[in-house]
Amino acid sequence: MLNATFEPLTALPLRRAIVLLVCGKAEVVHEDPSGLTLHAATMTVDVPSVIRLSNYVRVPYRAQVPLTRAGLMHRDRFRCAYCGGRAETIDHVQPRSRGGEHSWENCVACCAKCNHRKADNLLSELGWTMRTIPRAPHGPHWRLLAHAKETDPQWRPYLGAPAA
Repeated sequence: MLNATFEPLTALPLRRAIVLLVCGKAEVVHEDPSGLTLHAATMTVDVPSVIRLSNYVRVPYRAQVPLTRAGLMHRDRFRCAYCGGRAETIDHVQPRSRGGEHSWENCVACCAKCNHRKADNLLSELGWTMRTIPRAPHGPHWRLLAHAKETDPQWRPYLGAPAA
């Protein structure tokens, strides 16, 4: 969903998007590429991929992007921080049992095999290195990506950065 100024706001369920369209509070910017249509007794609505609000909504500024599983996976591009394989879990670089925090700088995407092998150890104890140093993401598009499980290719022009 985009603000009236085409600023990305959030990813929302299809049901909520349809309600906004039917009530006249939003308009379709891009339709779903599959061409799906919803039919009701008195109307038909094309399934949208991107909608834009009719009226501007003021968004309070947030300095930090909330840490979510989806956001972390997007940041690390669904790749393991240790071996580069397909990531399916989250690992704390410094284990929480050893005082590590649950933060962007201490969490990485990880494959199940590396996560199991690392267990409760520090990287120095295993002789491992990380492919990249984890950092907190920044920018307005991360508010959207932190809550979206996957991104539609039609969203990319509005995100201001590659959406992985």
